Amino acid sequence: MSSETGLSGQHPFVLHRDDDLLIVAKPAGLIVHRGWADDEVALLDLAREAAGAYVYPVHRLDRGASGVVVFALASAAARAVQESWSSGQVEKRYLALVRGNPPATATIDHPIPRAEDGPRVPAVTEVTTLARAGRYALVEARPRTGRLHQIRRHLKHVSCPLIGDVRYGKGEHNRLFRERHDLHRLALHAWSLTLPHPRTREPVHVVASLPPDLAGALAGLGITVELPTMSGQGASARVHGDVGDTSGGHGHAG
Repeated sequence: MSSETGLSGQHPFVLHRDDDLLIVAKPAGLIVHRGWADDEVALLDLAREAAGAYVYPVHRLDRGASGVVVFALASAAARAVQESWSSGQVEKRYLALVRGNPPATATIDHPIPRAEDGPRVPAVTEVTTLARAGRYALVEARPRTGRLHQIRRHLKHVSCPLIGDVRYGKGEHNRLFRERHDLHRLALHAWSLTLPHPRTREPVHVVASLPPDLAGALAGLGITVELPTMSGQGASARVHGDVGDTSGGHGHAG
């Protein structure tokens, strides 16, 4: 993996680079595109600096989340990637730390607004629980549609709000993780993405390792995570100490 030093001390790690694509690991707290907020620095700026060229954003990732973000290096590549996205050919896997007791596996089929205050549209997320630690759990989420705040809304819908979610979560638990586990962010990480290459149509698979702040909070709960490098494999996790063990969950290939 190569890396580039970005503006203002930010460091988006380059996960993949070729003539058509630049794929990076976004830090938590950074917006992807300045059009979505009035921040001084956006990931788009850092990606352009890393590429040394104009880049085209093709999807979004919440400011508070970390993980894989794809940029195209040409308008034709951007159109091809967006077509793959809209036709369901892109597989995304996320890790989410939640408060509550999520089901071992579930398909959450619950319409949500496409945009703030907009009409509700179909939305589907597959969820696998990887580990449980007291009142908290680590889940892998695989969205099958791409709605605004979909994973956060769907997990709240099953009474399992994300830790660090100031919009849909619980303030008391967010505060506990800030004070006890030094976690000052949304506990959502886009760890894996697989998509057809926009020109060759061969699969491109990337993995973004777990950031230290989120890994540290999970370690504080006794949870360790393994992220496989092979496409189509889900993450697994284990609980150590007095909480007990749980078998790792695996998703299916996209």
